[in-house]
Amino acid sequence: MTAAALIQPRLREKYDKEVLSALREQYHYGNVMQVPRLVKAVVNIGMGEALTDANALDRAADDVAAITGQKPIINRAKRSIANFRLREGNPIGVSATLRGARMYEFLDRLISAALPRIRDFQGLNPNAFDGRGNYSLGIREQLIFPEIDYDKVDKVRGMQVTIVTTARSDEEGRRLLELMGMPFRKT
Repeated sequence: MTAAALIQPRLREKYDKEVLSALREQYHYGNVMQVPRLVKAVVNIGMGEALTDANALDRAADDVAAITGQKPIINRAKRSIANFRLREGNPIGVSATLRGARMYEFLDRLISAALPRIRDFQGLNPNAFDGRGNYSLGIREQLIFPEIDYDKVDKVRGMQVTIVTTARSDEEGRRLLELMGMPFRKT
């Protein structure tokens, strides 16, 4: 193993040292394995324009690769929809699933660098959970990430980030993300 592989991401250290004990104390878990944790983060860009512009998909894939540090997969249409001129198998988006150290590094950059760069940022919606402790947020432009070079961007694209946890309820998931530093707005 190299020295770089032994260094834990900063957000993972925070989880191990602070969040784990705080959640265990608050919810009275009997076992450490019951404490909610982060499983994966999925970054997704859906593109209707990929049907008319073949290069748009490549540029979006380059953006996702720069943001996540991982090559994204191309998502294809599962069925045909005549009104959208969409045929089954057409490429319609790109996504990258991050786990482990890459996930923690991405979330750290999202929380500490990208979200504060949003204009008029009031905090994230605390109610965007799915009922099982997983959180989804939409980002309107990829330019908030420091990895994206402003001069090389051809078009501003939005993306969706889904954070999957092992929490059993939205309350547990919200508390986990709050303790990790996610900036939810006060309701």
